[in-house]
Amino acid sequence: MVNSAGKAAAITKSAALEVIKPPNVKLHIGPIFGCRHAQIILYFCLMTITYCTRTVLSVGIVAMTNNNTSTNSDVPTYQWNNQSVVLSAFYWGYVVLQIPAAMMGKRVGPKWLLVAMATIDSISCVLVPVSAEYFGASGVIVCRVAQGLAQGGISPMLHMLLGHWAPPSERSVMGSFAYSGSVFGNIIALPITGLICSSWFGWPAAFFTFGALGLLWVIAWMFLGADRPGLHRGITSCEKKYIESSLGHTEHQAYRKTPWTRILRSMPFWAVTVSFVGANWGSSVLSTQTPTYLYKILNYDIKSNSLLSAAPYAAMLVGSFLFSIICDWLINREIVSRVAARKIFSTIGTILPAIGLTAIGFIPKEEATLSVIILILNGALQSGGFCGYQVNHMDLSPNHCGVLMGITNGTTSVFSIISPLIVQFIVTDQSNQTMWMTIFITTACVYLATDVFYLMFASADVQPWNDLQNTNQGNVISGSISNRPTNSETQSNVSSTTDSRANLTDV
Repeated sequence: MVNSAGKAAAITKSAALEVIKPPNVKLHIGPIFGCRHAQIILYFCLMTITYCTRTVLSVGIVAMTNNNTSTNSDVPTYQWNNQSVVLSAFYWGYVVLQIPAAMMGKRVGPKWLLVAMATIDSISCVLVPVSAEYFGASGVIVCRVAQGLAQGGISPMLHMLLGHWAPPSERSVMGSFAYSGSVFGNIIALPITGLICSSWFGWPAAFFTFGALGLLWVIAWMFLGADRPGLHRGITSCEKKYIESSLGHTEHQAYRKTPWTRILRSMPFWAVTVSFVGANWGSSVLSTQTPTYLYKILNYDIKSNSLLSAAPYAAMLVGSFLFSIICDWLINREIVSRVAARKIFSTIGTILPAIGLTAIGFIPKEEATLSVIILILNGALQSGGFCGYQVNHMDLSPNHCGVLMGITNGTTSVFSIISPLIVQFIVTDQSNQTMWMTIFITTACVYLATDVFYLMFASADVQPWNDLQNTNQGNVISGSISNRPTNSETQSNVSSTTDSRANLTDV
């Protein structure tokens, strides 16, 4: 009886799929460069600029407290003894609005919330020199908290927008490209800030420059951005149908309740969150401690240090493009399943860097070049996660991916704050390589543990609680959707044939 039922379900599902996409038919994907590609470029630029406004103080504070950095003697400098507090103030605000911003984005749409957040972030960046002049370190702290609050909602908004704009067959490439803006921002922010700070214009010009770029982005976004394809004034009907039919979206969508209980009981969701924790733990340790390790252990001077510290990010940028293209190719050619691809590239982004970190801990100081090569390779390998766990929220729930990202990002932000403190607790002597070995091995263990959890519980299927209709059908513990379609699902697939065929053309 079980086998018969299974065969019947398979035949029904196969028949439904044949109705949706008949043989010798291909899907029109619109122009080679369409509105969805323009949206992704805007997301990339936003991530680049926000990471520049986030990072500018890391270099700027050196010039703000040192009167020998600029050729202009009129550039103000300050004597602050709470620099660590000033630098950490951004993260006080960053954790707060992750989930509230995602909830608000579901109600009013992400476009205008992004306008507000990017505007607040940019103006706060511009006001840093003014606040420092009139209110001292306290004024800068207020500006940085405001920046953290504003940027805290940007990742959930981007996830929400990607959920509306990125077709599943292009999700890895589009998601990786959008989020690689954060990497590019890190690459360019440090050298540009250093160059501006050492010029006649001095450190205030660095804050004015990045803040002004943010305001220019806001203007561009107001005219070119849209919450979803159905609301974009310039999109072709062909591209609109392609995106919406591939995602199962309609032009006008009602507000969907957030199924909090189902989400919090969903093991696939927690698999993504745990993987984020491990990856962010590692990246936080590396981003904050690599310069110190290069200087104190490997004896690189400051000039070489700044270039080498940026090298892993450059490798990460290149790796993110390569991995995302390979990932989507493997999925679209059906060489591996979507969930297998997510697990493979998440593992590349965690386990291989874990091996590299462990190796660095045992490499003697005399082999400094080898350590640097491994650090750069680790940067490239970490980018595998961009098309693994990073885009997995959109697989699980296109309707609620912004909320999922808010929960995940808020959780991981706490660990990003804690990890440098643990480094400070363990590495009491920065010239002691054994202490650094402990840090590297600990980070490798975190990578390993979180990836094992992800491999055990990850899914790439749309979850039952993604649709409001499903959330009212009993007390379901969230896992992956059953492969066996119900009668109502089959009828739904068949009844949508006309809409699906509207976007199909004979070969």
